[in-house]
Amino acid sequence: MKFSLCMIVKNEASILGDCLDSLKDIMDEIIIVDTGSTDDTKKIAESYTPYVYEYQWHDDFAAARNFAFSKATGDYIYSADADEVIDEENRTKFKALKRVLLPEVEIVQMIYVTEQINHPTENFARDMRPKLFKRLREFTWIEPIHETINTSPVVYDSDIEIIHRPQGSHSSRDFSVFKKVIEEKSFLSDRLLGMYLRELYKAGTEEDLKNAREFLEKSLTDKKQKQNELLCRQIIAVLMKIYRQIDEPVGMLKVSLSSEATVPSAEMCMELGYFFMKKEEFEEAAEWFNRAAFHCESEIDIASSGTSALMALALCYRKLSKSPKLKALPKKDYELEYTRLTGKATEYEQMARNWKPAELPLNMD
Repeated sequence: MKFSLCMIVKNEASILGDCLDSLKDIMDEIIIVDTGSTDDTKKIAESYTPYVYEYQWHDDFAAARNFAFSKATGDYIYSADADEVIDEENRTKFKALKRVLLPEVEIVQMIYVTEQINHPTENFARDMRPKLFKRLREFTWIEPIHETINTSPVVYDSDIEIIHRPQGSHSSRDFSVFKKVIEEKSFLSDRLLGMYLRELYKAGTEEDLKNAREFLEKSLTDKKQKQNELLCRQIIAVLMKIYRQIDEPVGMLKVSLSSEATVPSAEMCMELGYFFMKKEEFEEAAEWFNRAAFHCESEIDIASSGTSALMALALCYRKLSKSPKLKALPKKDYELEYTRLTGKATEYEQMARNWKPAELPLNMD
């Protein structure tokens, strides 16, 4: 089988070489589409392949990837980003796959391993993603009677691991694309809306959140959107964050009491906790952070039921241990309560350090 590597890049000079070094002896051709680099990205790309193309950026990642795919001539296309590398063990697996890959396989999924420390929006350390695609698909008829075309792709879940080394946040770039889609179409698909909400909640600036307010308020009242309860709860969580940041408690109360919020998410509890923390109501804040950590599920940011909630709990107990109310107690009572509160803070800090993001089931039976 002939493999074509297709990439879209922009200002990736610091990492592009590592990515290409890990793939160059597996791929039969390398196609790189540059969308406006101002560093040495193109120069580095040209040292690996003659197939380097310039593409005018139109705030459309799909169009850029389609352009890159259109230049491929291989049997299969491997899609990579510049911040990905494959180590020697998995390069060996990739080469073995190339030797034995059956032509009826149309999509090969691989295990995406994300370095969480640098990633502002990813929730999972490991998840399965489609990475290798058959360039030309052959349609066949199936069923001996009432025959129909087989439209279900043949997917193979490999055990190849791709190391994802994110180089900081690309959220500002992403938000400009989301903004353009919203302005042109006035709505986002359920898939895009879910991604938009996750990026807003985990990486959005106060300005990004303010800019999203009107669209999210409209989406929450949209009849079609209301059919998706999970998205509604996610919208509520983001709106609660917006209202908290602009100190609009009536807005927080209104959305938190809506019918879609009857099953509170960890994110909703976190926002109420942050609200009371800002008001220096640390006992009340601790109650909401406790619910987030131990009684509710996260729906946008997995850390809301993990390290974020635990660290917030610890901070509340640290604040309570220094409160004037505590210092006013008799010495013996003060010492006992101080020891209890600081002990709790230490316990939650340790739990936060030990907490790790979940792994998606890889379904590799």
